[in-house]
Amino acid sequence: MTDDNNHIPKTVGRVHLIAACGTAMGALACILKDAGITVTGSDAHVYPPMSTFLASRGIRLLDGFDPAHLTPRPDLVVVGNTVRSDNPEAVAMREMGLPYCSLPQALNRFLVADKTALVVTGTHGKTTTASLLAWVLYHAGLEPSFMIGGILKNFDSNYRVGGGSTTVLEGDEYDTAYFDKGPKFHHFRPGIAILTSVEFDHADIYRDLDHVCEAFSRFTREIPADSLLVACEGDDTVRRVTREISCRCDTYGFEAGADWRVADVIVTPPWTQFRLYHREALFGTFRSPMMGRHNVSNAAAVIAAGADLGLTAPVMAAALESFSGVRRRQEIRGVRRGITVIDDFAHHPTAVRETLAAARPHAADGRLIAVFEPRTNSSMRQMFQDAYLEVFDAADLICIRRPSALHKVPEAERMSSDLLVAGLNDRGLEAHHFEDSDGIIPFLVTRCRPGDMVLIMSNGGFDNIHERLLESLEE
Repeated sequence: MTDDNNHIPKTVGRVHLIAACGTAMGALACILKDAGITVTGSDAHVYPPMSTFLASRGIRLLDGFDPAHLTPRPDLVVVGNTVRSDNPEAVAMREMGLPYCSLPQALNRFLVADKTALVVTGTHGKTTTASLLAWVLYHAGLEPSFMIGGILKNFDSNYRVGGGSTTVLEGDEYDTAYFDKGPKFHHFRPGIAILTSVEFDHADIYRDLDHVCEAFSRFTREIPADSLLVACEGDDTVRRVTREISCRCDTYGFEAGADWRVADVIVTPPWTQFRLYHREALFGTFRSPMMGRHNVSNAAAVIAAGADLGLTAPVMAAALESFSGVRRRQEIRGVRRGITVIDDFAHHPTAVRETLAAARPHAADGRLIAVFEPRTNSSMRQMFQDAYLEVFDAADLICIRRPSALHKVPEAERMSSDLLVAGLNDRGLEAHHFEDSDGIIPFLVTRCRPGDMVLIMSNGGFDNIHERLLESLEE
């Protein structure tokens, strides 16, 4: 972890954000505004909903990047990780000698400050796990602050400045800024850290799994000795990156050796019930509205962290039952003609498999239809071509869209959505290929029937296919 605050002025009255329209940077703008700081921001395309949201908060957004946006002279510039070193405002910022920092450095100064950081990391599940942790602490009356990469339905926000002693953060392994190519989570010094999983992802940042493991290993090594690491049991890669830790450690999962062991999972839609044992003594029985084995595991991690903070099983059980979830994570967007349309962020092969497996018991009255858009730098690459063949088995019908941004990947490294569909059909599954969402919607309208569940998976907007499909089903 780095000492992030030395170069940030002690007194900050005016801050400018370069690339302010992202979810995280927009939340930071609001945090600064709430602290009484004058905030301006710029972006290449100032667009709603973030543009209108920030405007409603009295935050001035400027379209495009221009050195003139640094007048009046700010006390600090926060640089988003999409900003390149040759950005006109970044160039002017350096020439003017303005103090500047990255998003996680700003969070350390203005949100964490003297609070205890609770940091959730991992390739999968960190947004949901961090959101659930924030809600459990809030429901228990601990008044946490938080900054998370998804919108919590219980708060209708991805940030909160609370009066309590803790701040929940999503520890992202993606790079920090053009002047700091290390992961964002290296900037945080956790009192409690949760590690959900470690797999290869972000092919535009990491060379291979070993490179990913180097980043996570450094994070776990640097957790203070008196802090707690809550680590997923049964994951060989998690064991690999936690070999050299000096902090306290509790493991969680379904395996017999876990310190916090999940058992007796019963799915009775819309609830998933399970028992949780702490070192083989029953800690409590819990019920969750979240679907799937992976979300039971996420809940176990949160309960382990909450117990270390002194929360009891009944208090956490009540919080878990009242958790409304996170937008774009197994979010039911609507039901038309008895057909349920669900939006999910899944894009990595493991996430796709687990999401489909989670939805399967909830589609008992009809078919589970998977609609998938490979869109990330990793999911569009050939490295996952074969892995995707193995992850759609729980689906009755599969629609694969040709990646819309495939041109961003070198031709020799591109995955083939046509080959994926052919391979799925060879395995006895019914899969169809589409060039765009305009072809998927009429196909689904003719094929869907009452009781079906349509699970749409993409890390992007997918041309607003969810609402368009619901409208077409209604017509």
